[in-house]
Amino acid sequence: MMKSIVAGLAGTALLATVAFAQSPTTTTDKAPTAATPTATTTTATGQWRTSKMDGLKVYNEANENIGTINDLLMDKSGDIKIAVIGVGGFLGMGEHLVAVPYEKLKFVNEAVAYTGANQGAKPAATTTTGAATGTDTKPAATTTSSTSKWYPDHAVFNASKDELKNMPEFKYSE
Repeated sequence: MMKSIVAGLAGTALLATVAFAQSPTTTTDKAPTAATPTATTTTATGQWRTSKMDGLKVYNEANENIGTINDLLMDKSGDIKIAVIGVGGFLGMGEHLVAVPYEKLKFVNEAVAYTGANQGAKPAATTTTGAATGTDTKPAATTTSSTSKWYPDHAVFNASKDELKNMPEFKYSE
């Protein structure tokens, strides 16, 4: 009795899978009304991924690390208006968040240039204020670029770490 129940269930399962595997045929005389989607290739040369901007180091004009970008806030049209910078803290604990106007940040494509004799040397780098543009004036000899890695090396903001810590703390509204 048990063998016949098991055999019946197995047969039913086998027939059900065959029925589901068949594709239904349509018998309509109408032509399809929806246009067939076409794939278009879009290039984004000179653009940066916002997901890569999270954690980007921020330096001041004296090449001192003053914080990291924690978030970018945009308006309803999609324009980035505010950069939230985390100052101080350790591994995100005790960090002081401040909001700065996005257009006040300068983005640099090359690494911070440190030399043993001159610690305050500014990097000889191409900067972009605010958003990336396709008219980057970077020297042709540079082998790494922000367009190949989709984000700049770092940002520059004209303030000291203490000045940022003394700014009003940014809080997300619920």
